[in-house]
Amino acid sequence: MTSSRAKSQPWALVLAGGFVAGTLDIAYACLFWAVKSDVTAMRIFQSVAAGLLGPVSFEGGGATAALGLALHYLIALSMSLVYYLAAQRWSLLWQRPVLCGAVYGLLMYAIMHYVVVPLSRAGPGSEDPLWISLTVGAHVLLIGIPIALFTRRARQP
Repeated sequence: MTSSRAKSQPWALVLAGGFVAGTLDIAYACLFWAVKSDVTAMRIFQSVAAGLLGPVSFEGGGATAALGLALHYLIALSMSLVYYLAAQRWSLLWQRPVLCGAVYGLLMYAIMHYVVVPLSRAGPGSEDPLWISLTVGAHVLLIGIPIALFTRRARQP
């Protein structure tokens, strides 16, 4: 392995962690709403874009759906990057990835639910108790832990 490749591999793993977490999360949301209310993936993606555009995002067709999907992955990649950078300072984050990733997932749920969504133009999120409880679990299992595991791998020599 060349020196340049060895230096870039951690960043590739951090990006992969964000991509995996983002994919698992959006797949969960699409599956849940398709089963529960026959909502299409396009509408889910547009609901993400609504955070930036407001209700007009639902009139934008494929363009706003693509924007929503891009925003979703940008958020997931940002979550992964933040965790990796924090793990540079606090070794516990990469030494105990399941525990710390679970806590990180809970933290990310709280930030998204209580800060990001209320400050966005999306309007209030769903208050469906099943959605909320499963989404908390999804943030732990599908976002926090995968990001932490990819960070651990990125930290290994």
